[in-house]
Amino acid sequence: MRAGLPLEEVRVLFCLFAVNLLVWLYFLRRRGGGRHDRYQKQAQRVLDKLPLLGGDGQQLSYLRKINPYVFEELLLTAFKRQGYRIKRNKRYSGDGGLDGQVWRDKQRYLIQAKRYSGVICPSHIVAFGHLARRERCRGLFIHTGRTGSGGKVALSLFPEVELISGQKLIGLLRGTK
Repeated sequence: MRAGLPLEEVRVLFCLFAVNLLVWLYFLRRRGGGRHDRYQKQAQRVLDKLPLLGGDGQQLSYLRKINPYVFEELLLTAFKRQGYRIKRNKRYSGDGGLDGQVWRDKQRYLIQAKRYSGVICPSHIVAFGHLARRERCRGLFIHTGRTGSGGKVALSLFPEVELISGQKLIGLLRGTK
């Protein structure tokens, strides 16, 4: 006689384990997913709140305080609301400098979102410009900070990268293409 459980009991235990795992996954999925869903919902709330704030300065100040991942979702949600096709990333960190994609006038644009409160780092623009060139498409570098002279020089090196900040950013979020 062999030691251990009979083969039929092992099968029953395995089936019970598999059913429990499937039930657990079902309830986990049904409860709302995870942080991607949570950040997308927060982005919706931010878009709804922005018009209630004062002028552009107050709105930018508010945007500088939100979670950086919510800021990424906010931009993608704003593009989607305007009827553009978007592609969200499956993860937030380790994305290689790509925070999402949007198609405008049949042209693919990579998105780099930076929720800054100070001056943007020119090396971020340069790295993003190289990514856009490697991908043979255009890029949108979108930020809440100040561009500064170094950022303007970096942007001049990459004509395929469009800067969206300040009033242009507020216009995007308000839905004015």
